[in-house]
Amino acid sequence: MKFPGLFLSCKILTAAFFSIVILAWTMPASAQTQKVEAQPRAFLAGQYDLRALEEIISPRQEWHPYPDINEPQAWLAIPETVRNAHIALGEAALDAEWESLPATVFLEFVRTGNRTNYERLTFGRRTQLAQLVLAEVMEGNGRFIDDIVNGIWAISEESFWGIPPHLAVQRAGRGLPDVAEPIVDLFAAETGSLLAWTLYLVGDRLDEISPLIRERIHLEVDRRILTPNLEREDFWWMGYGPHNLNNWNPWINSNWLTMVLLLERDEERRLKSIHKIMYSLDQFIDGYPSDGGSDEGPSYWSRAAGSLLDALELLRSASGGAIDIYDKPLIREMGKFIYRTYISSEYFINFADASPRINIAPALVFQYGRAIEDPLLTGFAAFAAEKQGWGEGAIPGSFGSLGRQLPALFLLDDLLSTPTAEPQPLDFWLKDIQVMGARSEEGSSAGLYVAAKGGHNFESHNHNDIGNFLVYADGRPVLIDVGSAVYTATTFGEHRYSNWNVQSAFHNVPTINGIMQKDGREYTARNVQYSSNARQASLTLDIAGAYPEEADVREWNRRVTLNRGRFVEIRDQYQLDSIRGPLSLNLMTPLEPSLIEDGRIRLGQDAGVSESGYAAVFLDYDKDTFEVTFEPILLDDAKMQRGWGDRLTRIILTAKRPKLSDTFTITVRN
Repeated sequence: MKFPGLFLSCKILTAAFFSIVILAWTMPASAQTQKVEAQPRAFLAGQYDLRALEEIISPRQEWHPYPDINEPQAWLAIPETVRNAHIALGEAALDAEWESLPATVFLEFVRTGNRTNYERLTFGRRTQLAQLVLAEVMEGNGRFIDDIVNGIWAISEESFWGIPPHLAVQRAGRGLPDVAEPIVDLFAAETGSLLAWTLYLVGDRLDEISPLIRERIHLEVDRRILTPNLEREDFWWMGYGPHNLNNWNPWINSNWLTMVLLLERDEERRLKSIHKIMYSLDQFIDGYPSDGGSDEGPSYWSRAAGSLLDALELLRSASGGAIDIYDKPLIREMGKFIYRTYISSEYFINFADASPRINIAPALVFQYGRAIEDPLLTGFAAFAAEKQGWGEGAIPGSFGSLGRQLPALFLLDDLLSTPTAEPQPLDFWLKDIQVMGARSEEGSSAGLYVAAKGGHNFESHNHNDIGNFLVYADGRPVLIDVGSAVYTATTFGEHRYSNWNVQSAFHNVPTINGIMQKDGREYTARNVQYSSNARQASLTLDIAGAYPEEADVREWNRRVTLNRGRFVEIRDQYQLDSIRGPLSLNLMTPLEPSLIEDGRIRLGQDAGVSESGYAAVFLDYDKDTFEVTFEPILLDDAKMQRGWGDRLTRIILTAKRPKLSDTFTITVRN
């Protein structure tokens, strides 16, 4: 079966109005990041005013964070296999066409909802330029320069450096970009950073062709990014006003900071911009939960906590080490989130839109671990680098992110010489975002692993999933969160919950009186409690508050318990005000289910060990209470297929004779 998917100057008051009106659509989830009780930490701008920045920030001409093309020995020190791989990528891009960006492809987003066709073209251009630049600095004989110039020119002539869905903040709305009103989204910022690093690395060679190339970069970056960001305060991601912030804030700020440090020629404007960036980052940090957890999930970590790290590393470098906040407990906890949510192999806890399988960025994780002096984080980075074959080929990059590839290249030796460590803590509990994870054996994937969540239904990249849980057996998924599909026009905004994968009926939670959970901040878990000891770990919560009034549910107390080395038990105790429709439990699995007898479902292979090395898993339920239905879901979405293959099954346990109050359990054993 398939499912269908502080203040504003007078000059910008109008822009502010439009920004506020469409804010909910613009942020990359119809519900924004959970707003935890604000704690005005003010680690950055609150500690360093403009006068302090004048004393500690290196002037533009003196800041030299990485070798450039005039320092060939530094580039020759990079392992030969890595250098040769990057030169080969540059050679593949030599004389390649710079694909055009037709207006009709840009318009596909408003016409059909497709955004990936345009993204393929624009991201391809940026990746191509980055490959040419790295090939040139590693070889250094000038054969890539003409193609670099062509790439700079092609990108400079684009009407908009961002992507179609992010146009909602312009006064003209969605459709085609208004070149008279530059707006700054994620990929406009990425593009400006790419051009800034390009000029830093090979600028002298570009000047030999024409000084106008340098001036073109300065002109385009200033008019599209530097001036709008300095003069405007109505971009929601900046944090001026009552906005809930997510990964957009550090992602854009880290790239903006790169451009300011490398390109801003006016030192007064440069310092003002740095201070404004620090203020904006403070807003992001101040709204972050003290447990360091991100309700966006681990696949967004690299652009939330990870992009904050990018910015902090730039600030520390440009200030000669004077700006350093890595001793703050919150900053440390934010880094640890990535390994706390690790399950096994490539699998991570993937509530909301997070992906179930992640190849973490080893260099980024290593930088974070080194900054906070966490050997488990640096060891995790080394573990991932070994698995991904780092040192054997080119350093991966996305969107042409030279700002990520440069540190990776120059810390590669340290990364590869670090002892590996696979982080598998016995359990964890993040009380602010209400997410837990626990395994049968510390330091091992053997046996059962469970994760569960409370929270509310207005989280960033929200799914209606309060009380949802995951079960893994010997490191493989058994009961899952489906996650997100390829982003389209309905992924974010008013039509988000028309998509089946975000609805509660396709999560491991009940449908009550035929009613699913509802989206909104008021739909929340109640009476949440977590406990853990050597024998078991459990999360208890009342999920009745996640359902609208018509569900007629007074309380629905769910307890998710891992009995280490034995089984996972889900115990539900509920009380309804009426029986108005069917009562069912939904369970999502990528394994093939079969009913081997009433009350027992086998998931996966026959009893014993399969050819893949995995034993079957058994799900037991009360045969007198429920009848079981298996509903296949064929996946034709590329993103879901990467996580789960071509098929999922929804197991539906429907109450035969619903009662106003009842208690029942299901257990999972391997």
